[in-house]
Amino acid sequence: MRKSTGLLLTFMALLSVGSSQAQQANMDAKPPMAMPDMTKILTAPGVFGNFSTYKVRPDYYKLSMAERKGAAAEVVAVVEKYKDKVKAEAYLTRGFEAQSDFFLRIHSYDMAATQAFLVDFRATRFGMNAEVTENLVGMTKDLNYITKDKSPNLNAGLTGATYRDATPRYAFVIPVKKNADWWNLTDEQRLKEMETHTLPTLANLVNVKRKLYHSTGLDDTDFITYFETADLGAFNNLMLALAKVPENKYHVRWGSPTVLGTIQSFDSVVNTLSMGR
Repeated sequence: MRKSTGLLLTFMALLSVGSSQAQQANMDAKPPMAMPDMTKILTAPGVFGNFSTYKVRPDYYKLSMAERKGAAAEVVAVVEKYKDKVKAEAYLTRGFEAQSDFFLRIHSYDMAATQAFLVDFRATRFGMNAEVTENLVGMTKDLNYITKDKSPNLNAGLTGATYRDATPRYAFVIPVKKNADWWNLTDEQRLKEMETHTLPTLANLVNVKRKLYHSTGLDDTDFITYFETADLGAFNNLMLALAKVPENKYHVRWGSPTVLGTIQSFDSVVNTLSMGR
Protein backbone atom coordinates (compact mmCIF):
# COMPACT_ATOMS: atom_id res chain seq x y z
CA MET A 1 0.00 0.00 0.00
CA ARG A 2 2.83 2.36 0.89
CA LYS A 3 4.54 1.55 -2.40
CA SER A 4 1.36 2.40 -4.38
CA THR A 5 0.95 5.63 -2.49
CA GLY A 6 4.55 6.59 -3.20
CA LEU A 7 4.14 5.91 -6.90
CA LEU A 8 0.94 7.99 -6.98
CA LEU A 9 2.63 10.96 -5.29
CA THR A 10 5.57 10.72 -7.69
CA PHE A 11 3.19 10.65 -10.68
CA MET A 12 1.28 13.70 -9.38
CA ALA A 13 4.52 15.60 -8.84
CA LEU A 14 5.56 14.88 -12.43
CA LEU A 15 2.19 16.11 -13.67
CA SER A 16 2.61 19.31 -11.68
CA VAL A 17 6.07 19.92 -13.11
CA GLY A 18 4.80 19.24 -16.62
CA SER A 19 1.86 21.58 -16.12
CA SER A 20 4.14 24.38 -14.84
CA GLN A 21 6.47 23.91 -17.79
CA ALA A 22 3.53 24.04 -20.19
CA GLN A 23 2.20 27.23 -18.58
CA GLN A 24 5.64 28.82 -18.80
CA ALA A 25 5.89 27.77 -22.44
CA ASN A 26 2.53 29.39 -23.17
CA MET A 27 3.63 32.57 -21.45
CA ASP A 28 6.88 32.61 -23.38
CA ALA A 29 4.95 32.05 -26.61
CA LYS A 30 2.77 35.15 -26.11
CA PRO A 31 3.87 38.02 -28.34
CA PRO A 32 5.17 41.07 -26.48
CA MET A 33 2.65 43.90 -26.05
CA ALA A 34 2.95 46.27 -28.97
CA MET A 35 4.08 49.78 -28.14
CA PRO A 36 1.52 52.47 -29.07
CA ASP A 37 2.17 54.35 -32.29
CA MET A 38 3.06 57.77 -30.90
CA THR A 39 3.46 59.24 -34.40
CA LYS A 40 -0.33 59.10 -34.94
CA ILE A 41 -1.53 59.89 -31.43
CA LEU A 42 -2.44 63.50 -32.25
CA THR A 43 -4.65 62.49 -35.18
CA ALA A 44 -6.04 59.04 -34.33
CA PRO A 45 -9.54 58.41 -32.90
CA GLY A 46 -9.86 56.57 -29.60
CA VAL A 47 -7.10 58.60 -27.94
CA PHE A 48 -7.59 60.06 -24.45
CA GLY A 49 -6.80 63.70 -23.77
CA ASN A 50 -6.22 65.15 -20.32
CA PHE A 51 -6.09 68.92 -19.85
CA SER A 52 -4.97 70.37 -16.53
CA THR A 53 -4.17 73.94 -15.50
CA TYR A 54 -1.77 74.83 -12.68
CA LYS A 55 -0.84 77.79 -10.50
CA VAL A 56 2.73 77.79 -9.15
CA ARG A 57 2.74 78.31 -5.37
CA PRO A 58 4.66 81.36 -4.06
CA ASP A 59 6.67 79.07 -1.77
CA TYR A 60 8.35 77.58 -4.83
CA TYR A 61 10.29 80.83 -5.27
CA LYS A 62 11.64 80.56 -1.74
CA LEU A 63 13.75 77.66 -2.95
CA SER A 64 17.26 78.51 -4.08
CA MET A 65 17.97 78.93 -7.78
CA ALA A 66 19.94 75.68 -7.71
CA GLU A 67 17.00 73.83 -6.16
CA ARG A 68 14.59 75.20 -8.75
CA LYS A 69 16.98 74.26 -11.55
CA GLY A 70 17.10 70.73 -10.14
CA ALA A 71 13.30 70.70 -9.85
CA ALA A 72 12.99 71.60 -13.54
CA ALA A 73 15.39 68.80 -14.45
CA GLU A 74 13.19 66.34 -12.52
CA VAL A 75 10.22 67.26 -14.71
CA VAL A 76 12.24 66.80 -17.91
CA ALA A 77 13.27 63.36 -16.65
CA VAL A 78 9.61 62.39 -16.10
CA VAL A 79 8.71 63.48 -19.65
CA GLU A 80 11.58 61.38 -20.99
CA LYS A 81 10.53 58.38 -18.86
CA TYR A 82 7.02 58.33 -20.35
CA LYS A 83 7.76 59.38 -23.93
CA ASP A 84 6.78 55.95 -25.31
CA LYS A 85 3.48 55.91 -23.38
CA VAL A 86 2.14 59.46 -23.45
CA LYS A 87 2.44 62.58 -25.57
CA ALA A 88 3.02 65.36 -23.04
CA GLU A 89 2.76 69.03 -24.03
CA ALA A 90 3.00 72.18 -21.91
CA TYR A 91 1.75 75.72 -22.52
CA LEU A 92 2.62 78.95 -20.72
CA THR A 93 -0.43 80.89 -19.46
CA ARG A 94 1.26 83.24 -16.96
CA GLY A 95 0.42 86.81 -17.92
CA PHE A 96 -2.75 85.72 -19.74
CA GLU A 97 -4.68 83.89 -17.02
CA ALA A 98 -5.35 84.91 -13.42
CA GLN A 99 -6.01 81.37 -12.19
CA SER A 100 -3.11 79.54 -13.86
CA ASP A 101 0.53 79.82 -14.89
CA PHE A 102 0.63 76.87 -17.28
CA PHE A 103 -1.45 74.02 -18.61
CA LEU A 104 -0.65 70.49 -19.72
CA ARG A 105 -2.21 68.52 -22.57
CA ILE A 106 -1.50 64.80 -22.20
CA HIS A 107 -2.47 62.24 -24.86
CA SER A 108 -2.43 58.48 -24.37
CA TYR A 109 -4.07 55.32 -25.64
CA ASP A 110 -4.50 54.24 -22.01
CA MET A 111 -5.71 56.64 -19.31
CA ALA A 112 -3.78 54.65 -16.71
CA ALA A 113 -0.58 55.77 -18.48
CA THR A 114 -1.73 59.39 -18.24
CA GLN A 115 -2.46 58.93 -14.56
CA ALA A 116 0.97 57.38 -13.93
CA PHE A 117 2.63 60.29 -15.73
CA LEU A 118 0.71 62.89 -13.72
CA VAL A 119 1.42 61.11 -10.44
CA ASP A 120 5.14 61.16 -11.20
CA PHE A 121 4.93 64.78 -12.40
CA ARG A 122 3.27 65.85 -9.13
CA ALA A 123 5.99 64.00 -7.19
CA THR A 124 8.69 66.30 -8.59
CA ARG A 125 9.60 69.37 -6.58
CA PHE A 126 8.09 71.53 -9.33
CA GLY A 127 4.88 69.47 -9.40
CA MET A 128 4.57 69.57 -5.61
CA ASN A 129 4.57 73.35 -5.83
CA ALA A 130 1.97 73.57 -8.60
CA GLU A 131 -1.69 73.75 -7.55
CA VAL A 132 -4.22 72.17 -9.95
CA THR A 133 -6.89 74.76 -10.81
CA GLU A 134 -8.82 72.84 -13.49
CA ASN A 135 -8.81 69.34 -14.96
CA LEU A 136 -10.67 68.01 -18.01
CA VAL A 137 -10.76 64.53 -19.55
CA GLY A 138 -12.00 63.58 -23.02
CA MET A 139 -11.36 61.30 -25.95
CA THR A 140 -11.10 61.70 -29.71
CA LYS A 141 -13.64 60.14 -32.06
CA ASP A 142 -14.45 60.03 -35.74
CA LEU A 143 -16.92 62.67 -36.95
CA ASN A 144 -20.44 62.04 -35.63
CA TYR A 145 -22.48 64.37 -37.82
CA ILE A 146 -20.62 66.06 -40.67
CA THR A 147 -19.68 62.76 -42.35
CA LYS A 148 -19.42 61.80 -46.01
CA ASP A 149 -22.72 59.93 -45.77
CA LYS A 150 -24.79 62.38 -43.69
CA SER A 151 -23.52 65.73 -45.00
CA PRO A 152 -21.23 65.17 -48.00
CA ASN A 153 -20.85 68.79 -49.16
CA LEU A 154 -20.00 70.16 -45.73
CA ASN A 155 -17.76 67.18 -45.06
CA ALA A 156 -15.78 68.00 -48.19
CA GLY A 157 -15.42 71.61 -47.06
CA LEU A 158 -14.50 70.63 -43.51
CA THR A 159 -11.95 67.95 -44.35
CA GLY A 160 -10.56 69.95 -47.26
CA ALA A 161 -9.89 73.06 -45.18
CA THR A 162 -6.13 73.26 -44.70
CA TYR A 163 -4.33 75.48 -42.22
CA ARG A 164 -2.18 77.85 -44.30
CA ASP A 165 -1.08 80.51 -41.84
CA ALA A 166 2.20 80.87 -39.94
CA THR A 167 3.26 78.32 -37.34
CA PRO A 168 0.72 78.58 -34.49
CA ARG A 169 1.93 80.48 -31.41
CA TYR A 170 -1.20 80.36 -29.27
CA ALA A 171 -3.44 77.59 -27.96
CA PHE A 172 -6.97 77.82 -26.53
CA VAL A 173 -8.95 75.32 -24.49
CA ILE A 174 -12.71 75.87 -24.25
CA PRO A 175 -14.93 73.29 -22.49
CA VAL A 176 -18.55 73.00 -23.66
CA LYS A 177 -21.53 71.43 -21.88
CA LYS A 178 -24.96 70.89 -23.47
CA ASN A 179 -28.32 70.82 -21.72
CA ALA A 180 -30.85 67.97 -21.68
CA ASP A 181 -32.79 69.51 -24.58
CA TRP A 182 -29.80 68.94 -26.85
CA TRP A 183 -29.48 65.27 -25.98
CA ASN A 184 -33.22 64.75 -26.46
CA LEU A 185 -33.15 66.01 -30.04
CA THR A 186 -33.32 63.36 -32.73
CA ASP A 187 -30.15 62.53 -34.66
CA GLU A 188 -31.62 64.35 -37.67
CA GLN A 189 -32.28 67.48 -35.61
CA ARG A 190 -28.77 67.49 -34.16
CA LEU A 191 -27.36 67.03 -37.67
CA LYS A 192 -29.20 70.15 -38.85
CA GLU A 193 -27.88 72.11 -35.86
CA MET A 194 -24.32 70.94 -36.53
CA GLU A 195 -24.58 71.83 -40.21
CA THR A 196 -25.67 75.34 -39.20
CA HIS A 197 -22.75 75.38 -36.73
CA THR A 198 -20.15 74.23 -39.27
CA LEU A 199 -20.98 76.38 -42.30
CA PRO A 200 -19.90 79.81 -40.96
CA THR A 201 -16.67 78.42 -39.49
CA LEU A 202 -15.19 77.05 -42.72
CA ALA A 203 -13.68 80.38 -43.80
CA ASN A 204 -11.66 80.60 -40.57
CA LEU A 205 -10.12 77.14 -40.69
CA VAL A 206 -7.24 78.33 -42.89
CA ASN A 207 -6.10 80.46 -39.91
CA VAL A 208 -7.19 78.33 -36.95
CA LYS A 209 -6.52 74.66 -36.22
CA ARG A 210 -9.15 72.87 -34.17
CA LYS A 211 -9.55 69.55 -32.36
CA LEU A 212 -12.56 68.11 -30.52
CA TYR A 213 -12.60 65.80 -27.50
CA HIS A 214 -15.75 64.01 -26.26
CA SER A 215 -16.19 64.11 -22.48
CA THR A 216 -19.75 62.99 -21.64
CA GLY A 217 -19.53 60.48 -18.79
CA LEU A 218 -15.77 60.97 -18.52
CA ASP A 219 -16.04 64.43 -16.99
CA ASP A 220 -18.60 67.02 -15.92
CA THR A 221 -18.53 68.61 -19.35
CA ASP A 222 -19.53 67.19 -22.75
CA PHE A 223 -16.82 68.46 -25.07
CA ILE A 224 -13.35 69.98 -24.91
CA THR A 225 -12.52 72.20 -27.87
CA TYR A 226 -8.84 72.85 -28.52
CA PHE A 227 -7.55 75.45 -30.98
CA GLU A 228 -4.17 76.63 -32.26
CA THR A 229 -3.50 79.82 -34.18
CA ALA A 230 -0.90 82.43 -35.05
CA ASP A 231 -3.63 85.04 -35.61
CA LEU A 232 -5.65 86.04 -32.54
CA GLY A 233 -7.88 88.22 -34.73
CA ALA A 234 -8.82 85.19 -36.85
CA PHE A 235 -9.64 83.26 -33.70
CA ASN A 236 -11.82 86.14 -32.49
CA ASN A 237 -13.69 86.03 -35.83
CA LEU A 238 -14.20 82.28 -35.48
CA MET A 239 -15.65 82.69 -32.00
CA LEU A 240 -17.97 85.47 -33.22
CA ALA A 241 -19.21 83.17 -35.98
CA LEU A 242 -19.86 80.41 -33.45
CA ALA A 243 -21.60 82.81 -31.05
CA LYS A 244 -24.22 83.58 -33.68
CA VAL A 245 -25.42 80.02 -34.37
CA PRO A 246 -28.75 78.84 -32.90
CA GLU A 247 -27.01 75.85 -31.32
CA ASN A 248 -25.84 78.18 -28.53
CA LYS A 249 -29.27 77.97 -26.89
CA TYR A 250 -28.33 74.41 -25.87
CA HIS A 251 -25.15 75.48 -24.06
CA VAL A 252 -25.00 75.54 -20.27
CA ARG A 253 -21.23 76.02 -20.33
CA TRP A 254 -18.98 77.58 -22.93
CA GLY A 255 -15.56 78.24 -21.48
CA SER A 256 -15.52 79.04 -17.73
CA PRO A 257 -12.60 78.92 -17.98
CA THR A 258 -11.43 79.72 -21.47
CA VAL A 259 -7.69 79.04 -21.30
CA LEU A 260 -5.13 80.85 -23.46
CA GLY A 261 -1.46 79.88 -23.52
CA THR A 262 1.60 80.17 -25.72
CA ILE A 263 2.83 77.01 -27.41
CA GLN A 264 6.30 76.15 -26.08
CA SER A 265 8.39 73.07 -25.40
CA PHE A 266 7.79 71.31 -22.09
CA ASP A 267 11.22 72.13 -20.71
CA SER A 268 10.91 75.76 -21.85
CA VAL A 269 7.68 76.24 -19.88
CA VAL A 270 9.07 74.61 -16.72
CA ASN A 271 12.39 76.45 -16.92
CA THR A 272 10.66 79.80 -17.54
CA LEU A 273 8.52 79.33 -14.43
CA SER A 274 11.41 77.95 -12.38
CA MET A 275 13.97 80.60 -13.19
CA GLY A 276 11.59 83.57 -13.09
CA ARG A 277 9.24 84.86 -10.40
